[in-house]
Amino acid sequence: MSKLVRDKIPDIIRARGGRPITRIADNTEYLARLIEKLAEEAAEVRDADDSHRAEELADTLEVVYAIADAIGVSRDELERVRKAKAAERGRFAQRIIWLGNEEIGQ
Repeated sequence: MSKLVRDKIPDIIRARGGRPITRIADNTEYLARLIEKLAEEAAEVRDADDSHRAEELADTLEVVYAIADAIGVSRDELERVRKAKAAERGRFAQRIIWLGNEEIGQ
């Protein structure tokens, strides 16, 4: 088993008497592992109960920030892109569920 973990996890394991075995990922593997971690964290958000959902969202946001950093995008730039997209396409505030399109007469 191998997985990307937060920076302090090996220290936490040591403090609990464990002996973690670790290595450092290269840039290509790091980005791939972050993308895997994003899917993992998204599933945890989906599966969390309401009392833990904010914690899982925070984990997801940390992974998003790490991916942005890995691809050379600052948090400010990411926020600029988010705002531009929201201005162009909207947000999710209105809770709209799209059901498809009506067929246009032929």
